[in-house]
This record gives sequence, structure tokens and C-alpha cells, in this order.
Amino acid sequence: MMHTRGERAIAVTALKAAVPYIRMFKRKVFVVKAGGAVFASEAGTHALVEQLSILHEVGIHTVLVHGGGPQSTELARALGVPAQIVDGRRITDEPSLQVATMVLNGLVNTRVLAACRDIGLPAIGISGVDAGLIQAHRRPPMTLSGVAGGPVDFGFVGDIDRVDSDVLSKQIAAGFVPVVSPLSADASGTLLNINADTVAAAISVALKAEKLILITGAAGILDDPNDPASLVSYLDLEDLEQMRDDGRLAAGMRPKAEAIRLAIGGGVQRVHVISHEVADSLLLEVFTNEGTGTLVVADTDTLSPAEQAAAEEAELVP
Repeated sequence: MMHTRGERAIAVTALKAAVPYIRMFKRKVFVVKAGGAVFASEAGTHALVEQLSILHEVGIHTVLVHGGGPQSTELARALGVPAQIVDGRRITDEPSLQVATMVLNGLVNTRVLAACRDIGLPAIGISGVDAGLIQAHRRPPMTLSGVAGGPVDFGFVGDIDRVDSDVLSKQIAAGFVPVVSPLSADASGTLLNINADTVAAAISVALKAEKLILITGAAGILDDPNDPASLVSYLDLEDLEQMRDDGRLAAGMRPKAEAIRLAIGGGVQRVHVISHEVADSLLLEVFTNEGTGTLVVADTDTLSPAEQAAAEEAELVP
């Protein structure tokens, strides 16, 4: 394929601009969580895996945690299993647990691994059950603010007690990219479904990750959930809590906000929320100051001048 001199110059400029980030992040750990919508098509799956492959090739250690919500909903509908979602979280009764197991440990995990094989990315599929990676207990009924009718029983939903980081560290040290399904089990072996954002946050803390990157359908965190143009380029935990208290977080973003709080509270310095609908959004978020989504930190005063300037410039672009 022939390229013009101008195209070659653009490619060289982009490579030069990426070098400082490659130096900064080489041998660091990134935990990337992608929702099930990313894997709804082979094209979407390959697009993400290609970006993960580039991170791997430049020496960034990556762990991928995947969801499977849309696929679970589709299979549950086909099997006549009603889907129940409260406050952005799925209630998992026994039939729903069987669906989640088929989708997460079967359909989605295998689809991702197949794409990795096609591209040549050395990946290993694993769930929270394997080797005791995620130790959890069944969530007791909870009273939720804004949800009437008394405590909510989430069924076979788990809350994390501990992550055995050695399970993943050994795979990373051997040159593999772990692809993690968020299913786990309690001490008696009862399977539990755990929110994938929560799993990704807990893993990022356990691995002392440099970044947690949440890939979703939204452009990032929106100041107004009904206005796609109200993207917030950067904020801190105090801002995020204020948005939650003001009711400015969409239902699906509230569990992500809790995962962000968990990750940053556990020592992760940077959490990014980006959209899979933006081409190459992962690479743009990692290798450019401008990024494409929302950057969340413990305190915005810790942002570098370059990060603040880039974010402010992005907010001025209509």
C-alpha cells in the first residue's frame, strides 16, 4: 500500500509523541475492564484485542476483566429467564446464575481468547474461581437509598473478601495477558456472580496497578446523564461523590463510581472511563494527554499541568 509523504510524516510524529508514555508505562500494570457490549461483535472484540496487543508489545503488563451483561440478557430471554436489575446491578437467582456461568466463562471469555489467538496475543482465560483468585462471600440483603420495598436480596451475588494477586502475577511474569471472568465462589464452592467493575477495581488494587481503565458505551462520565455533550474531562473523588449525591450519575454509572472509589482508595493513581464506540480509544487515552474520556484522581491538585491543560482544552472543543 502506497502512502503519501504527509501520511508518513503524521505516522512518525505520532510515534515520537508516544515514546514518553511508553517509557513511563513500560513494565507497569494496567487493569482494563470492558463491558459485554464491547464483545457483541467480532469486529468490536478484535478492535479491543488489537489495542491490548499494542500495549503488550511495548511492554505494558495488561489484565483484561470482561463483563457480559448484554449477552446474559439475550440468553436469559431466549431461555425464558427474567432479568432483574436494581440500582444498576443485576439480581442473580439460580437460573440467572446458570446463564451468567454460560456467558461469562463460556461465550465471552472464549470469544476474547479466540480473537487473541488470531492476533497472536498470548492470553490465558481465568475466572475468579480458578486457583482461588477471588475469594468472596454471598452478599446479604441490602437496603438501598432510593429503592422502595425494603432490603434487596441480590441472590447469588458475591462481595469480595480478598484477591490472590500471585495468581495473576505469575501469569504476567510468564508473558501472558490474563483474561478474567468475574465469576467466583464462596468457601463452600457455591458459585457467585460479582460485578465486573468491582472485580477490576479489586484486582487493580491487589496488583498495585498504574491505571484502571473502564471501557463502556458512554463517552465517559457526563455532567448531565441526558446530555452526551456534557463529558467531564477530569474530576476527583469529592467531585464524583457530589455528582452521586446530586443524582447526576446515570444508573449504570453508579456501580462504576463505587469501583472508582475502591480503586483510588486502594492506591491506584489514575482511573479512566472511556467509550468503546470511539475508535482506538484505549490507545488515545494511554498515549496522548488529551485522551478521549474522563480521568478520575484522588485530588485534581495532583494532576500535572499538562494533564490539566489538555483536559481544559478538550472541554472547550464543541
